[in-house]
Amino acid sequence: MNIEPSKRLQSLSGYAFKEINDRVASLKAAGVVPIDFGVGDPSEPTPDFVIETLGKAAQKHAGSGYPSYTGSSEYLEACSSYMKKRFDVELDPATEMCSNVGSKEAIFNFPEAFVNPGDYVIIPSPGYPPMKTGTIFAEGVPFYAPLLEKNDWMIDYESIPSEVVDKAKIIWLNYPNSPTGAVATREYYEGLIEWAHKNSIIIAADEGCYIDVYFDEKPMSILEITKEGIVAFYSLSKRNNMTGYRAGFVCGDADLMKSYKALKTNIDSGTPNFVQEAAMVALADEDHAQEMRDLYEEKGAILLEALEAAGMDVHKPSATFYIWQKVPAEMTDVDFAKKLLDPEIGIVVTPGSLISDECEGGINPGAGYVRFALMPTMEEIREASDKIKKCFG
Repeated sequence: MNIEPSKRLQSLSGYAFKEINDRVASLKAAGVVPIDFGVGDPSEPTPDFVIETLGKAAQKHAGSGYPSYTGSSEYLEACSSYMKKRFDVELDPATEMCSNVGSKEAIFNFPEAFVNPGDYVIIPSPGYPPMKTGTIFAEGVPFYAPLLEKNDWMIDYESIPSEVVDKAKIIWLNYPNSPTGAVATREYYEGLIEWAHKNSIIIAADEGCYIDVYFDEKPMSILEITKEGIVAFYSLSKRNNMTGYRAGFVCGDADLMKSYKALKTNIDSGTPNFVQEAAMVALADEDHAQEMRDLYEEKGAILLEALEAAGMDVHKPSATFYIWQKVPAEMTDVDFAKKLLDPEIGIVVTPGSLISDECEGGINPGAGYVRFALMPTMEEIREASDKIKKCFG
């Protein structure tokens, strides 16, 4: 019996990190425990008050059956209140909001509501993989727009070829940006919105994953300018160390949300009620968010000082818990990542070229950079910083 995977599945690229993972496995086999900056999964625990609410809510909803496909009215009211308090954006919970099972499923599925075979979807590179895979599974055509330092890591939408613009249905944004840490300005958003409206392109803004992980000015929401033609995606995974809860929301243009909700009700059965209740108390709390900002800023300062002492150009990110580090000129990003995996160093980072898609003109915008995710403990951060200064200083 010979059964072939679908063409969509076969079209996805293979696992690019094999060589790095093989080196990590070799270190562990030799008894070396690496310090892992590779994965952006918070190592700090979910706040106690969230866990306590979760336990009580699980008992409360023990026999409540399936949740709402699109979120309970109480949960959506709490999400609307957060958007009002944080951004002064008014959203109707009934028509302009929807729960999600974490941003990943929402971002992957969103193109299915709007993209027909052959339509283009504009995607940042480097970018979040579900933007690409969701486009491919919707039979759309990804167009990768490079995030470059000379453009302050913003998509240069004016440079996108007209033949792409004419057939584009969606442009994806991710600000605050993973992995560069860049934050979009009001001026940038205003120009992009004017361009997107003129060309009838939906703006899909994956903004809520890191929007509360900032270090100077609070990042704005694109919805502060307008809701027309825009949908924004939010997650509590990074804000409140709740990656395993799979909770967040989608919000924006009522007409777009109507189509998205019609799609969603055919895909999953909604976020569990007890998770929604835990998410409500997490969204309402600001103290924990501030504690995490302080922690990441302290971790980042220690690592940046070490990288600078080692002779590298450094730039403090405006937001997120990533450092997008340019590698020494004589090395590729993969070579630098492999060097950090020498047994006397034992540090895991993510090569930028492996999380970026090749753009028009053969450009890989991640080449020459590595991503540090500030997930190790403070003790491990200090240990890693000492090793970097010793080996590269």
